[in-house]
Amino acid sequence: MAQVKSGDKVKVHYHGKLVSGETFDTSAGREPLEFEVGSGMVIKGFDDGVTGMTVGEKKTINIPAEAAYGARNAEMIFEFPKEQFPPEMEIETGMPLMMSDQQGHQTQVTVVEIKENSVMLDANHPLAGHDLIFDLELVEIVGNKPLIILP
Repeated sequence: MAQVKSGDKVKVHYHGKLVSGETFDTSAGREPLEFEVGSGMVIKGFDDGVTGMTVGEKKTINIPAEAAYGARNAEMIFEFPKEQFPPEMEIETGMPLMMSDQQGHQTQVTVVEIKENSVMLDANHPLAGHDLIFDLELVEIVGNKPLIILP
């Protein structure tokens, strides 16, 4: 039976949880996630966890933060002037926002603190610093055809 290797395109059902058991993402009720193994489309620990699986196999993998979204970086928490926000906008702690730089690149940030004249924003990925647990089921190795060796 074929095992997943780097370069294979696969379809996987998954249930992603924090160590606390809280679900942060799942493919339940949706099409399975399709990606090319080893291409950087998913976090390294997910790529590594799928490698070697066979179609129909189910397993649980534990991914340390370093193989997921990395450690939290204190330099990615910064102060932003309140006057830069639209006056009608009601800012709340925990609120996710999208910011654009001069080149038009967008970054998601989260409001972590509201001060008198400024707002503290966190540009770390929301899952940075967290160890992750995934329940995986390999649904398909897309386009995997048996090798025919001709004489």
